Amino acid sequence: MSNDDQYGGTGQTRTRLPDSAADPYGPTRRTPRTSRSLITVVGVVVLLIAAIAFANQGPDTPQSPTADKPPTTTSTAATGTDPVTGKTSGIPKGFAHDEQGAQSAAANYSVALVSADILKPQMRRQIVRQVFVADKVSELEARLDQAYGKPFLDQAGLDANGNAAQGLTYISRTVPVGTKTTKYSDSSASIDVWCTGVFGTAGVGSTNPVSNDWFTMTLTLRWVENDWKVESFAQKDGPAPVHTDRTASTAEDITKAATEFGGFTYAR
Repeated sequence: MSNDDQYGGTGQTRTRLPDSAADPYGPTRRTPRTSRSLITVVGVVVLLIAAIAFANQGPDTPQSPTADKPPTTTSTAATGTDPVTGKTSGIPKGFAHDEQGAQSAAANYSVALVSADILKPQMRRQIVRQVFVADKVSELEARLDQAYGKPFLDQAGLDANGNAAQGLTYISRTVPVGTKTTKYSDSSASIDVWCTGVFGTAGVGSTNPVSNDWFTMTLTLRWVENDWKVESFAQKDGPAPVHTDRTASTAEDITKAATEFGGFTYAR
């Protein structure tokens, strides 16, 4: 695994503002609350899911038929094989032309597609042009530009360039927990990536405190130009485990962790 370190960002407020002494991470976290901050968090998460769904509207691409079969006992075990040797703009490239390579590509692309950079117009174009197949780039750029337009950015507390206000830090970090192949052939693959992550804005006065989420990304990949590229992707909630009663960290601690701990290159 390799990592890229970044530094900077401060904050002083706590990331969660529960209405009572009840566990803010407990299993009842999705029940209605009167806290304006937590209502904003739910709204932003819903907008994110809606934006991804909107960006993927359109006719389905036919896939090569494959036989459905249950996973083997070793299908989710780590292989210990490095997925790639190179990167462009921080995104891994040059994945192996096999099922393991497709799973590694899907895991790394999930990180890029649900990152803070995807909300920044210039960075979004770089991500789309590197991650997606060439004949989908123009279409996806237009859909993502509309999905992550001013209404979404306003709700997330970001400016037109996807940046938080002065003194605040917007955080969107995705961590793949595992991958599963649902379809595979030499020319295409469909991969599910089970993910967790932290999302929100840290800093004094933030109305969108950083929170945790669990979701599954489904990526349809195509083998083109000697690499796996994304043809389409979608996101759904869960599977989500029960949260512990661990006390939420301060915004300063969250900001420091998100900016000082570098990301990984993910292998199957």
